[in-house]
Amino acid sequence: MRLDGEDWPQLFNAYQRDAWRLETQPVYQMPEEEAEFAHFLATGKLPVADDDEWLVRLRHFRSTGRTIGRVHVLTRPLTDYLRFEMAFYAHSSRAGEDIRILDLTDRENPGLPQQDFWMLDDHVVEMRYDAEGRQIGRFLLDNPDLEQYRAWKRLAIEHSVPVAEYQAEYLAR
Repeated sequence: MRLDGEDWPQLFNAYQRDAWRLETQPVYQMPEEEAEFAHFLATGKLPVADDDEWLVRLRHFRSTGRTIGRVHVLTRPLTDYLRFEMAFYAHSSRAGEDIRILDLTDRENPGLPQQDFWMLDDHVVEMRYDAEGRQIGRFLLDNPDLEQYRAWKRLAIEHSVPVAEYQAEYLAR
């Protein structure tokens, strides 16, 4: 089922225990990020207000006992967008999101799909993008193989490192 309009935020905000994402794209073209991305490219800085909508939502999720996290699978050199995203990840991490990085630059993919998705409790939502990183849809899967998605989550976490560790190792160079 395609999640359009308010269907996506309603489903997302209603999760009860755990929200987790696998990210696989080197670039995401999100219209709502254009101004921040341009500022980052021009200055190398990403000022984020404490009342940023995503950070407020993260703090709310965590204060209600819900977990949220992601693993971003990538290769170096980082795209400009990934450098921008890394700058934002620092803020998301402080707000309570468990963000991890799986760098495949010098190793094989451990068996993860090349497909972005969110697991929201027992729901799986595929996030689909075109070749330029523009989102073309979100799809709630009917009867997904939850054990397969849980196995991919475990595999991604096992082979990744916390974003702060990754940033200290590779972005400080």
